[in-house]
Amino acid sequence: MQRRPAVITVAGVIVVASWTLLAAGQLPLAPVGTSGQTITPVYEGWYENSDGTFSLSWGYFNRNSEEIIEIPIGADNRVEPGGPDNGQPTHFDSRRQRGVFTVVVPADFGNNEVNWTLSFRGDTQTIPGHLHRDWMLDALGGGAGGDTPPIVRFTENGPEHRGPGNAPEEPLTATVGTPLPLVVWATDDGISRRRRPRDDDDDDDGPPPLVRLTWHLHQGPAAATFADEELKIMEDGDPRADTTVTFTEPGEYLLRVLANDRSGGGGSQCCWTNAFVKVRVSE
Repeated sequence: MQRRPAVITVAGVIVVASWTLLAAGQLPLAPVGTSGQTITPVYEGWYENSDGTFSLSWGYFNRNSEEIIEIPIGADNRVEPGGPDNGQPTHFDSRRQRGVFTVVVPADFGNNEVNWTLSFRGDTQTIPGHLHRDWMLDALGGGAGGDTPPIVRFTENGPEHRGPGNAPEEPLTATVGTPLPLVVWATDDGISRRRRPRDDDDDDDGPPPLVRLTWHLHQGPAAATFADEELKIMEDGDPRADTTVTFTEPGEYLLRVLANDRSGGGGSQCCWTNAFVKVRVSE
């Protein structure tokens, strides 16, 4: 579903705002600062799963262009009902991040709501997730174009992860200061590659990849450093991508690898995949 931007006149000035930000009760009237700004949960919409349940998709808007924000699970970062931890991030990268996790609700969810609350720098935002028909997403099917999200596996013949919301893999173990290998296999239907090339496909490094992979820290008590945050899977190349991650403090971590096909998402909220893996880090 493509949401058209709204044109609003404020004090004689025309402002164009996305429906997502409007729904979140936010207008980007002030310029984004490098640091010191607030953060808001963003409800992206919902899609139906094959078992009849529904996934409510969430992102966020960190109004800082450089500052990364940490908000632990608890009173200042909670999803209710069912929380406070319902898979939301504790590590917030800068600017607008779309569709970073989902909350699965039952088939009979009806007119109920799930609320994500973030409190930071004296600003508290509670944003509801729901099943309103005009918030339905093409997150798995790709709409009329038929494009579907990439498939990600953590072992060559292991379980498939596809779409914005997936259950975490079984925990890996690591020790502080020792790089932990991270391996994924990623494939895609290639539909987006067969469409007219986009201007940003011109790359001095060669042809555009079939799948772009980006590693993120999703939850954790301290920073995680990836040897390669961004990786590429080429159309005729090896579907395997390797990197490492190093931790500075012990604890429970949740890592997210984002797999984007060439379409890069868009208004239909397709086509990307989030795949999660837990890591238990000891001294």
